[in-house]
Amino acid sequence: MIPRLILFNKPINVLSQFTDRGSPTKRATLSDYIQVPGVYPAGRLDRDSEGLLLLTDDGKLQARIADPKFKLPKTYLVQVEGEPDDAAVKQLSRGVELNDGVTRPARAEAIADPQLWPRDPPVRFRKSVPDSWLRLTITEGRNRQVRRMTAAVGYPTLRLVRWSVGDWSLADLKPGKWREA
Repeated sequence: MIPRLILFNKPINVLSQFTDRGSPTKRATLSDYIQVPGVYPAGRLDRDSEGLLLLTDDGKLQARIADPKFKLPKTYLVQVEGEPDDAAVKQLSRGVELNDGVTRPARAEAIADPQLWPRDPPVRFRKSVPDSWLRLTITEGRNRQVRRMTAAVGYPTLRLVRWSVGDWSLADLKPGKWREA
């Protein structure tokens, strides 16, 4: 049997699971977007993050994608508050001291504003505080790791979009849409 692999562009405020048992109010879940029986997320993407979430019906593939020991690179487009200097970008590349230890080295670079879909709700705008974008590729998956890394070097994350996992990418996949790989 050939395993199914679904690429989903998870919108902001959608849980990376099919049911919501943790809230008295109904929150959006994967079941609001994907009606494919037998598939499960391979990894997680925080509710307040957007972008690529992979789902599969194959347990071994799910483990290979999600388990940090396989060091599958995950690339994020990160809008941060402020304009990181070269020292901050180099620090992200070398690894950042977090409360649970130093992160593995990452690929980090400042990029021009990417051509992304509008976010709903939009990122708060402040005239007095500029924002900018980074492309950050990590090979581990600690809880809220990218957000904690940018904050640790002095540039809090405003918007976080996972663009790719391994060789799989969002490409032209619109928010809330999915396709089979």
